[in-house]
Amino acid sequence: MRINISNIAKLPTRFGDFKIQTFAEGIKEHLVIFKEPLADVPVVRVHSECLTGDAIGSLKCDCRDQLEYALEAISKEGGMVIYLRQEGRNIGLLNKTNAYALQDKGLDTVQANHQLGFKTDERSYEVVEFILEHFGIKSIKLLTNNPKKIESLKDINIVERRPIIIKANQHNKGYLKTKKEQMGHLL
Repeated sequence: MRINISNIAKLPTRFGDFKIQTFAEGIKEHLVIFKEPLADVPVVRVHSECLTGDAIGSLKCDCRDQLEYALEAISKEGGMVIYLRQEGRNIGLLNKTNAYALQDKGLDTVQANHQLGFKTDERSYEVVEFILEHFGIKSIKLLTNNPKKIESLKDINIVERRPIIIKANQHNKGYLKTKKEQMGHLL
């Protein structure tokens, strides 16, 4: 795996002062947002890009709420968010929009992906171990509800899995139910 790594820069935010570094894996540029000093066992959130949720505030998912929860926790405790550029469970923004249109017609998120010819979840997490190794991190407290993330970090000692508990709204209740019942999310 060939990865280009940026310099470290300061990033003041409404959640506190962080540092950022980018890891370019081909055309995908993943961002690490971290608070120093990093503990021996830092709090880590592996977050996949969700333009509609993270940037625009879509109520169809819980992505922005999870990201903000993680940034608040890391601001208080230290640690990092590894922001992976894999929009729409790695089907891309165009296909994610098409999946949304299918959901508007009654399909759930998994059915929509399948209708478009994709697996339930196309994401991968290999770059996460590279990033953690770059920072010298061997053990983490992982902020996640997704068992696939836990399983994918084979060479990292997950000392603790912390759930991210977000209140459902009228627009994402079905989405969260599908994540729990069909994708095994720990909600």
